[in-house]
Amino acid sequence: MNRSVRLIRTFATAIVLAVLSACATMMPAAPAKVADGVLTNSAGMTLYTFDRDAAGSGKSVCNGPCAALWPPLMVAGDAKASGDWSLVTRDDGGRQWAYKGKALYVWSKDQKPGDKTGDGFNNVWRIAKE
Repeated sequence: MNRSVRLIRTFATAIVLAVLSACATMMPAAPAKVADGVLTNSAGMTLYTFDRDAAGSGKSVCNGPCAALWPPLMVAGDAKASGDWSLVTRDDGGRQWAYKGKALYVWSKDQKPGDKTGDGFNNVWRIAKE
C-alpha cells in the first residue's frame, strides 16, 4: 500500500510540475526591463516618451528624422500586448511598444546603459518610468 501511495504522489507531483512549467512558458516576457524605476530596453538603454504622442491613440507622431534621433522600441515577431503594454502602429506599418498608452523610444545620443541625456529634451521628451 505504501508503495502505491508513493507512486501516486510521485505521479501527481510530476503532473503539477509539468502544468506549472507549461504556464511559465506561456507568460510573455515584458518588452522592457526596469532599473531604479526607469524603463530600459534589452541593452539597458533608457526609454523615453514623447509628449506629442497622444496616450492611448495607438499612433506615434515621431517619424522620419525624428525617429532617426529617437529610434522606437520596435515589436519583435508576433509579440502581443498584455497588461500595461500595448502596441502602436507606425506610419511605415511597423509596430512599436507602448507602456501605459505612451509609445517608447531610445535617444540616439545616450552612449551607455544608464545615460539619461534625453530627459527634458526640447521640453517634450521624458524618461519612461514604471
